[in-house]
Amino acid sequence: MPDSIEQAKRALRADLRERRHTVSAQARETAEAGITAQLDALVDRLGARSISCYLSTTTEPSTRAFITGAVARGIRVLLPITREDGLLDWTVATPDSEVGEGLFGVPEPVGDVLGPIAVNDVDLLVIPAAAVDRHGMRLGWGRGYFDKTIGSMEKCPPVYAVIFDSELVDDVPRDVHDQPVSGVVTPTRTVSLDAAS
Repeated sequence: MPDSIEQAKRALRADLRERRHTVSAQARETAEAGITAQLDALVDRLGARSISCYLSTTTEPSTRAFITGAVARGIRVLLPITREDGLLDWTVATPDSEVGEGLFGVPEPVGDVLGPIAVNDVDLLVIPAAAVDRHGMRLGWGRGYFDKTIGSMEKCPPVYAVIFDSELVDDVPRDVHDQPVSGVVTPTRTVSLDAAS
């Protein structure tokens, strides 16, 4: 990767991380309610019966209430587990799922482990992002797990990144391995995007 692209990504991630740390507890609660409503509506609109999602960290727009509600409604929810080889294993969320700490200190589920190909059966991928641009290019947090997952799927379903409203931007730095998303879900709206060619 050219140094200029990596430096631009690093700088933007640092800025976004700092902004996320300044979000108040009340704003986080409001965001969680909005994310839950937007994701519920997206799942209903797509008729998704099996999805992948992730356990949000304390600074991310929260996906926890959405996951709990989806499981209660009978939707199969796969949650990712990081591996040292850069791939993701998966486990099925349950009403009493335990949460542990993953390789990089992020929350991950504890459960029966399914291999990387388990995600090939989902109707919708819900993934984290630092920012997404209006062409559908996603800036992740730098480890490439979701880019590898999306890039390896034979028939990729719609992919929506969860971000705060201010993180839908005009442009993000990109490299050849970066994968576009179908759209974004924010606390106030769901936006479908034209994936970059």
